[in-house]
Amino acid sequence: MKRSRMMLLPAIAAVVAWPLLAVSPATATQENSYGATLSALNHATGSGMLSLTLNGNQATITEHWSGLAASFGGAAYPHVQHIHIGAMGTCPTMAADANGDGVVSTTEGAANYGGIGATLSVSGDTSPAAGTNLKIAPAGPSLDYSRTIALSNETVAAIKGGTAVIVVHGLDPTTLSKKAQAEKSDLVPTLPLAATSPALCGAVSAWPSAPQTGTGSTAGVEHQGLFGLGASMLVVAGGTLLWSRRRTLVSTKSER
Repeated sequence: MKRSRMMLLPAIAAVVAWPLLAVSPATATQENSYGATLSALNHATGSGMLSLTLNGNQATITEHWSGLAASFGGAAYPHVQHIHIGAMGTCPTMAADANGDGVVSTTEGAANYGGIGATLSVSGDTSPAAGTNLKIAPAGPSLDYSRTIALSNETVAAIKGGTAVIVVHGLDPTTLSKKAQAEKSDLVPTLPLAATSPALCGAVSAWPSAPQTGTGSTAGVEHQGLFGLGASMLVVAGGTLLWSRRRTLVSTKSER
């Protein structure tokens, strides 16, 4: 009987350890996962979500937003978007409107979210230098975005430190005051103020407080299933031990 117990103990230990080991990769992934809820600024009506996973300096970004201005000059409206860094890591309120035109311009909001750390373009350059390149910006009222890009050390540090902010630019000029409609962009003087002013903003936060987009929402269910399977295997192992013990007792009685 003692020998039977000794033979089954390693198997039971493996069953207990298996579900715990199966959870470890997901836990490691969560430690590198971040997200942002994108809320409207400056009379915009849109909203969105973004998730970001870091692997060293590589960031895999999945993003969706909708409800922004659809057209500009007879074409799809280009909405430049960035990871901003170097400031408080927050989105501005209308209190940041220094000149009272009813719009928080990009430079007026910089005290909250800082300068450009990376450009979330649809192709090509993703550096700060591409920050106002309308040709590689997403265009139209909505976006489904998925891209892996390289980030600077400063941008990675801001994401990990909780001071990175996602900003999507481009307002519908018809929603602005007459004063604001007549103003030029504080970034590109050849464009109107509406073209480069913030429309959506969201502070980047670490998992698990980050919004769960994609596979994140099902991770807990998968882990519960693993624990359930592990528990079932443990019951089977316990039953096997009990059966072996009864068999040993019967054999002993028969020998007597």
